[in-house]
Amino acid sequence: MKDITIKDVVKCITGKLITGNENLVCNEFSKDTRTIKNGDIYIGIKGENFDGNIFWKNALENGAMGVIVQDVKIDEDDIKLYKDKVIIKVEDTLQALYKLASYKRDIYDVPVIAITGSVGKTSTKDLVANVVAQKYKICKTIGNNNNNIGLPFTILNASNDIEAFILEMGMNHFGEIQLLSKIAKPDICIITNIGTSHIGNLGSRENILKAKLEILEGTKDPYIVINNDNDLLHKWYDENKNNLKIKTYGINEKSDIPAKDIQLYEYGSEYKINLNDKEENIEVPIGGEHFVLNSLCAILVGQLLEIENNNIKKGIETFSLTKNRMEVVELNNGIKIINDAYNSSVESVNASLRYMNHMNVHRRIAVLGDILETGEFAEQLHKEIGKIVCENQVDILICSGENAKYIIKSAKENGFDEENMYYLENKNDIIDLLKQIIQFEDVILFKASNGMRFFEIAENIKKEF
Repeated sequence: MKDITIKDVVKCITGKLITGNENLVCNEFSKDTRTIKNGDIYIGIKGENFDGNIFWKNALENGAMGVIVQDVKIDEDDIKLYKDKVIIKVEDTLQALYKLASYKRDIYDVPVIAITGSVGKTSTKDLVANVVAQKYKICKTIGNNNNNIGLPFTILNASNDIEAFILEMGMNHFGEIQLLSKIAKPDICIITNIGTSHIGNLGSRENILKAKLEILEGTKDPYIVINNDNDLLHKWYDENKNNLKIKTYGINEKSDIPAKDIQLYEYGSEYKINLNDKEENIEVPIGGEHFVLNSLCAILVGQLLEIENNNIKKGIETFSLTKNRMEVVELNNGIKIINDAYNSSVESVNASLRYMNHMNVHRRIAVLGDILETGEFAEQLHKEIGKIVCENQVDILICSGENAKYIIKSAKENGFDEENMYYLENKNDIIDLLKQIIQFEDVILFKASNGMRFFEIAENIKKEF
């Protein structure tokens, strides 16, 4: 891949070079003056509540090679003071970011794998990345940088020798994934499932499907990898399988990559699969049927990229989870906690409770909080969780949050023992209660949207025990 120069940047973003050497090479970009490195190009991002442009001088003083800014006054004294730096002015730094990332993406002649879905994006992304990394030097989305800021910066800060991208795409509204797809131009598009996350913004699961399918709008003739067990994706597959290059994975529906003879264990699973005309035994190091599906997705991508069977298996077997996502920790006295408090939906609560059911423990305690961004569907969805609680082997139910009261109400209506359910107002009350009731070999699941900060409760209990 060729180096990007300041001259390339100015041309790409239709900017005005105020000062600086247009032949300088720039390979690293930043939006944060606190973490900026020597030689970075700082891009001042202007949002609804924050304007990074006002910190352009801080960026230069902290080591940045140059800045890209909008709506700032740069006088002759500034030009003299920063004559050895690069200053570029544009009308809109956000649009400049998009153009730059798209430009750099086009320079790479490497596979780009994009992943979206209602739940399981990050764990699937990490599994896919671990498989792909057995053959290629990869660049993947780190943390929750899956939005209109994080994805472009992920591409911009990729090294020149990258051989594959694995990019997660999140959204809350229509149009957001379309933007990301047009920047990333993926060769392989993965949709993990269509659930109820963000249904408050989009109005229906059908609209969520429509929003997720925007992943196809930035690319031509990609492979599309879908979870065929998901009802809406299965229906979409049946309607489009003759016109698009769709590859499927699943457990229940007939798929290109099906799992056979699944054995679920407390800390993992194993199953058999026919891979490249050879029967293989796959071992997944994370428990839960949903991780069987995630691993099937990763296997399918590995097959599309012609990765050898032993390397695909190695990628699955050496996988580890991102913090706060189905993190299982064993404490003193055989007590276990499942910290799955990074995000939540009806589908992911169901998966977590089903996973807990497979654990060999004394009692199962579910600490559940609000699912956010459910809008007018809040009561309905939280009541559905109450039913799911009753369908699983939960011994003690603890809830907190404005909408979590519907979980309690529904669980009670569906026969859950009232003596073993608690509705508490805040995290400290939950902590105090848990300290009183936890017994030898109990397991405690913490599950809520990230904004509820239930991971703080989990960390407190970890320290206590």
